[in-house]
Amino acid sequence: MKKVFRDIFRLLRPRQWIKNFAIYASLLFSGELFNLWSFLDASYGFLIFCAVSSAIYVINDLFDTKKDRLHPFKRFRPLASGDVSRGVAVAIVIILTATSFIGSYFINPSFFAITIIYFILHVAYSAYLKHIEIVDILTLAGGYMLRVFAGEVVTGFHLSAWLFLTVISLSLFLAIGKRRSELTLFGHLAKGQVISTRKTLSHYSEKLLDVYLSLFATSTFISYSLFTFVANPKGMPTGFDMMIFNDFLGDRKWLMLTILPVVYGLMRYLQRIYENHEGESPERVLLSDRPLLLTVVIYTVLVVTIIYFIQ
Repeated sequence: MKKVFRDIFRLLRPRQWIKNFAIYASLLFSGELFNLWSFLDASYGFLIFCAVSSAIYVINDLFDTKKDRLHPFKRFRPLASGDVSRGVAVAIVIILTATSFIGSYFINPSFFAITIIYFILHVAYSAYLKHIEIVDILTLAGGYMLRVFAGEVVTGFHLSAWLFLTVISLSLFLAIGKRRSELTLFGHLAKGQVISTRKTLSHYSEKLLDVYLSLFATSTFISYSLFTFVANPKGMPTGFDMMIFNDFLGDRKWLMLTILPVVYGLMRYLQRIYENHEGESPERVLLSDRPLLLTVVIYTVLVVTIIYFIQ
């Protein structure tokens, strides 16, 4: 019985839920992270997106069961390996989809609409869009962006234009990195085998994806740098008198300090793609790479310190 529940839990891909923390971005950068009711609203939205995203992953596995059995890693997934039956998987999809739709409906109409759009977009991706070159990358990136937009809707706080441009660029960077890693992974296979596993890979070359990666790594850096320069977060009271530091702090753009971990993170992620042939699963890279994970922690601490205790 324990094995059954463990296999079902694996089917939900809980490691992918880390992507849903993007819902908290609007709270973090608006200076409202410690607003209890807004935090609870964002957490509610986070749980709903965990449910709907797991439903989508199960649907994707249902579509790709045969192809996954040819994949060096995906063949160990519960459906591909036969550890979970298709009937159980379908039942899980129905339960998770109904739960997420009903839950999102009680937040507000806009969040309900975003949840439905997110679901339809990814079902379309699993069924058809992932077989169309470029469109497959845009669809993957769209999923990342919708998470951030859902956070704005559920909390009522919005990101600046430059920060949202950063989200767009980073989303495309991660989606392209995923395709670049897959291309490297299947590089030793014949073209017919590549098409049978991931059709769009036959339309991409390493040079083309390298150009795409360079383009959106650069745009992520530039957009974020401009955001830190023009940002004026309202912050929160610190509980002690900061006046004695005024001569030193002044009106400096302290958020620009966070450019350093962002640049390192981009460079480290590219290193994992090219040297370790990873990137197919961004959350796996993040959780398995200690320097990258430490960079995320340092970045978060810097952002919280600067927005809530300095600026």
